[in-house]
Amino acid sequence: MRILFVAQELSYEPQGIMSLSAVLKQAGHEVALAVADTEDVISYATAYQPDVLGFSVMTGSHPAYFALNRRIRAALNPLRRAAGKRPVFSAFGGPHPTFFPDMIHEPGVDGVCIGEGEGALLDLVEALAQAGHHGNGNAMQNSVGAANGFRTDIPNWWFKIGATDEDGAGEIVKNLPRPLIRDLASLPMPDRALIYDKHPVLARSGIKHFISSRGCPYDCTYCFNHAYYEIYHGERRGYQRPVDDVIAEVNAVRGRWPLEHVVFVDDLFILRNDWLEEFAEKWPQQVGLPFFCNVRANLLVKDPRKISLLKRAGCHSVSMGIEAANDRLRMELLKRRITRDEIVQAGRMVRAAGMHITGTNILALPTSTLEDDFETMRLNAQAHISYAHAWLFQPYPGTQLGQFTQENGLMAGTFDDIGEVAWEKSILALEPAHKSQVEHLQRLFAFGVEWPWLEPVIRRLVKLPHNKPIDALLWWLQKLYRGYAIYRRVHPVKLRPLELLKTMLHYMRIKS
Repeated sequence: MRILFVAQELSYEPQGIMSLSAVLKQAGHEVALAVADTEDVISYATAYQPDVLGFSVMTGSHPAYFALNRRIRAALNPLRRAAGKRPVFSAFGGPHPTFFPDMIHEPGVDGVCIGEGEGALLDLVEALAQAGHHGNGNAMQNSVGAANGFRTDIPNWWFKIGATDEDGAGEIVKNLPRPLIRDLASLPMPDRALIYDKHPVLARSGIKHFISSRGCPYDCTYCFNHAYYEIYHGERRGYQRPVDDVIAEVNAVRGRWPLEHVVFVDDLFILRNDWLEEFAEKWPQQVGLPFFCNVRANLLVKDPRKISLLKRAGCHSVSMGIEAANDRLRMELLKRRITRDEIVQAGRMVRAAGMHITGTNILALPTSTLEDDFETMRLNAQAHISYAHAWLFQPYPGTQLGQFTQENGLMAGTFDDIGEVAWEKSILALEPAHKSQVEHLQRLFAFGVEWPWLEPVIRRLVKLPHNKPIDALLWWLQKLYRGYAIYRRVHPVKLRPLELLKTMLHYMRIKS
């Protein structure tokens, strides 16, 4: 079988697609990738002739992916029918399908994968191959749970049977999820060649992204995590790869592509001290590269040994969620049981240990005020944050806070109005002046953290009107300063002039 993953853009290595591709290739299937912002995906798809289209979708990007899928199908299916093949199968997975599986009704969507995809996608591809999906259009139906020529009793999948691309109507088959993958070392090494062969800028970059665990034990209301474990009820929250497995992957990557700085994208890197102790012992000896990871303020304050283990391992920078300075917003609305003192202490402890720290923050929360967001800006400065990320709250479907926002009439529109980028606009029903000012504050937030004395100036700037020149100026200011802070403090690498230029062009093109 031939599988084509389609992405709108590549900001950095998509961990899910790389893992899925590795599993499929290990089983003998062919896998390719098309990236919409760098090539004509329609031409690529018609030349490659895939049997399955795969889309990994975040909320906000889903309308564009639906449209892209329909365009590819419109080009592919006449060719497939002429060759006596079944229509291409469009499979959607990732956060949005997991928590909004009713998107199965969208025209052109054949299957929606809920939760982990490795075993689920492989089972689907094997079922399609067994049913002759890529061959004779008159292939016999499978005898067990068969419909549309393939068996549909595959865990994790919702399928739509007998629909047309025009109306999306059809019989919906809903399967329960399978257990989580508990032995992460059983998965093959992620297929990075799929990404790097397609995207030379990412291949040449000295900064590369890895993951050493899956899952998080916390229930922040703005995060999908609590809803995820409602799907996987009773599962342990968080499975880690063996240290040796992580090191083997990093060294394999370094042996083939440039690598100077490792970014671990785990939700929480510091959960288990026994794992950290082994990591701190082996990483310097066997890898010796600086790295970045995500931490949590209260865990660092209650157990300072975590900081010393990170430092001993060679950690260069960390990130922690601050989100909101106001106690009611942070503790009650967001359910983050972390005090202001713990945030300030954690930031200063990390900086005292010689590491940089970034903070993540959410502006325009439901029931918050502009003054609350300025207070959050000041808290970041007090915590000595090296770079402060600020997002405008988005009421994602499936989250407790998203549901709260909708039920209380605080949304101006629907979930489909959520944008691709979490800092372009707020869709909350805010007063016009509040909405305009908080959107400007998002662009200027990091400047106020870096130089607190700028707050009076920022208060004047946020009152500027929204128009193309002002919005463009603030966008450029934020983008350039963020790039400077990341490449000088958070993920520092040495770049030759031509590499620096190419990296900058790639960075400026990224929507996020």
